[in-house]
Amino acid sequence: MDRNHYIEGLCGAAKETSRSVARLSLNARNNALRSMARRLREEEDFILAENQRDIAEAERSGQTKAFIDRLVLSNDRIEAMARSIEDIALLEDPIGRIENMRTMPSGIRVGQMRVPLGVVCVIFESRPNVTTDIAALCVKSGNACVLRGGRESIRSNIALHRVIAGALDDIGIPRAAVTLIDKTDRELVPVLLKMNRYIDIVIPRGGESLIQAVVRDSTIPVIKHDKGVCHTYVDKSADAQMAMDICVNAKVQRPGVCNAMETLLIHREFPYARGLLAALAERGVELRGCAESAAIFPEKVKPASEDDWYAEYLDLVLAVRVVGGMDEAIAHIERYGSGHSEAILTADYAAAEGFLSMVDSAAVFVNASTRFHDGGEFGLGAEVGISTQKLHARGTMGIGGLTCLKYVVYGNGQVRS
Repeated sequence: MDRNHYIEGLCGAAKETSRSVARLSLNARNNALRSMARRLREEEDFILAENQRDIAEAERSGQTKAFIDRLVLSNDRIEAMARSIEDIALLEDPIGRIENMRTMPSGIRVGQMRVPLGVVCVIFESRPNVTTDIAALCVKSGNACVLRGGRESIRSNIALHRVIAGALDDIGIPRAAVTLIDKTDRELVPVLLKMNRYIDIVIPRGGESLIQAVVRDSTIPVIKHDKGVCHTYVDKSADAQMAMDICVNAKVQRPGVCNAMETLLIHREFPYARGLLAALAERGVELRGCAESAAIFPEKVKPASEDDWYAEYLDLVLAVRVVGGMDEAIAHIERYGSGHSEAILTADYAAAEGFLSMVDSAAVFVNASTRFHDGGEFGLGAEVGISTQKLHARGTMGIGGLTCLKYVVYGNGQVRS
């Protein structure tokens, strides 16, 4: 196989198709999404059968439970994917909206119009639901997309792409609007990352090594988060039951995702620290902590190394540190955090507002689990990714993050003097 010829053919077709996708009516785009949701439900058995083949291969290769959880599809997850697509169809159309219109002294009127980015490339690992999320968000926002999933989910991704392609056929949209690279040759990725002639933005979704490789090799602008080292700080005034419920949820509900808590910071004067740590340990969480946290719960807290404070475990492992107050907690987050998601649990209004204003991350929570940093939970229907950068988009990205602004100018004969 000629890798350059193969990839350039796919990307060139996506670029050509992106022009027609950008001109689709809102009704056509929404109808395509509704067809995707319908076909997902109709072809559920086929999708699950293909997904089982991926799971069996992952189990044979000795993958972790957290890894397999990211890979698994189920009846409930497919229904959630279909509902997410339907939610995206209900969102307001961002395309063509005029913003910031104003009249200048010359008499010209200057505004900015929302337009699609063009061709969006997403390179991802494990989670096959990304295939339908990206397809729906890109079609809704008038973009074409090129998708490259991992080897571990190739059968699931091909099955889901068949559903998407059928939905595009239903509405008469060219299949190249949602292009899947269905070959698992790793050497295709560096080639893909040089297709800046055709692709406007690339978004990696996966582990730290994948993201670093994309940033290193890409000649295309990249929107990324390096990793999700998410912190929860339990203030001395936090309600004991609330702290237990939120921390258990943030770590245990789905430990293998980027918005799961990886480090727990506990105020030295929080009176229920032992009970909180015990609740986590009872649910199978391995605790690695500072000397002070180990003294609180010596039966279960192992000594933490310096590397633990930087770690994105994506598993039932948690770093724990006791701190003297909010300033110390924020200093820890500034030193070790990745700018993804941080939470404070407190009954003190001033502490809550101070944490919100001083913590520099893509999402900051008060008395809620970091697991809420998600496009669906934020009302975006789904997400194309979570960005910890500060240019173009930050935090969870929905259809708005897949657009940019161009200036539009209205005049009635003005010339510049």
